[in-house]
Amino acid sequence: MKEISILGSGFSSLSAACYLAKRGYGVTVYEKNATPGGRARQLSQEGFKFDMGPTWYWMPDVFERFFADFDKLPSDYYALIKLNPAYQVYFGKDDTVKIEDSLEKIMKSFERIEKGSSLELYKFMKMAQENYDIAIKNLVYRPGVSPLELITSQTIQKLDQFASTISREVRRRFTNRKLIQILEFPVLFLGAKPSQTPAFYSFMNQADFGLGTFHPVNGMYSVVEAMVKLAESFGVRFVYNAAVTAIHVKSDMATSITVNGEDVKTEIVLSGADYHHTETLLQPNYRMYSEDYWNRKIFAPSSLLFYVGFDKKIENVCHHTLFFDVDFDIHAESIYDKPNWPEEPLFYASFPSKTDESFAPKGQEAAVFLIPLAPGIADSEKIRSVYFEKILSRFEHLTNQKVKNHVLFKSSFCVNDFVSEYNSYKGNAYGLANTLFQTAFLRPKLKSKKVKNLYFTGQLTVPGPGVPPALISGKLVSELIQKHHNITIESN
Repeated sequence: MKEISILGSGFSSLSAACYLAKRGYGVTVYEKNATPGGRARQLSQEGFKFDMGPTWYWMPDVFERFFADFDKLPSDYYALIKLNPAYQVYFGKDDTVKIEDSLEKIMKSFERIEKGSSLELYKFMKMAQENYDIAIKNLVYRPGVSPLELITSQTIQKLDQFASTISREVRRRFTNRKLIQILEFPVLFLGAKPSQTPAFYSFMNQADFGLGTFHPVNGMYSVVEAMVKLAESFGVRFVYNAAVTAIHVKSDMATSITVNGEDVKTEIVLSGADYHHTETLLQPNYRMYSEDYWNRKIFAPSSLLFYVGFDKKIENVCHHTLFFDVDFDIHAESIYDKPNWPEEPLFYASFPSKTDESFAPKGQEAAVFLIPLAPGIADSEKIRSVYFEKILSRFEHLTNQKVKNHVLFKSSFCVNDFVSEYNSYKGNAYGLANTLFQTAFLRPKLKSKKVKNLYFTGQLTVPGPGVPPALISGKLVSELIQKHHNITIESN
């Protein structure tokens, strides 16, 4: 049995751990924090709980495919609730649109806002579904080692969509500003501006309108717990509060890692931790990517998050609520073009206790507020407080209610915390943006070219940002390890 050490316990690491243990490896996962999940940890405070990272459960078919590889179903571990409305968008005071749980309902909403738009939406969604079938059912399950992976009879027919952008495609079909913003919203999960994201990525609209938005009972952390349970059933060992501070290499092979000051021998190293950080654990001559390389890359945003307990139920909001009442282009400029704190930020709010009573004491409300930010900007408690006041003032105005005096407590998480808690490059929250020149084989590699038994997984490599891609990344790297290290794969 070959021993493999996995750094970090985020979704990609958990996925890889399950596949590798099933295939005959002795797997140990080292997590620097006290609980598993990486960015998907859960915070508990005063009878409230909060998913600290991902709160959207999209692409249920990817989760189903993951568990099916182990002859399991997601329902063997957690229950799902399909949300209706999936989410709500505020464009101004008394100006809101709810996105319901079927394309037919959404088409009716579009038609009420812009005459003729329902037919255009139907055509757009037909394209989005085709792209989803090509991308999510096929292309993303390729390891990003060659540009030839992208060349298929199907993608050749879609070349025009790689040359165009989501922004251009949406504006070609729709003129209403609200509809444009709603259709551009899903690609923000990919970490780039719609004007920089290929039109082919309209498959994210299929994930949104076509498949819908779900909530796992007890939160996204229930998915983490499910994957830990599955991994442990195959003998994976988890070590918490275990900071890895060095990867030791001899004769181009990783021979050991330093964990909490002690050297631990290993035969293979797989890092699901931040890619840039992992390479700093190596001597400079064993690193594949320079500081200049990372500085030139387009990173997905960081975030300012607030986890808030309210002493009453919050009105006029849905489980997921977006606040697009300010200019998106100006906010995006402060993230991607001139990194700075936005003067008037868009923000998102999640109220999981609207759906799941386990998130807050009876009659009270748990809320997560998120402002997307440029990675690497200055972060302080003073700045955080200013922005909490900003968004709560707007929230009160837009939703016609007073909430400031009903805050029981708040905890915040921002750039400095992403660095300290997750060793995140410049405190980014979502990884490397999926732009045209940062897609597939153009992303950092799953396998080191300089250390023969060192591998990587997660949001800085293929397929990219998001929970479903993380599950896929873990599978891809496990197959790559299998290919190079000759462990017999069990039949599914």
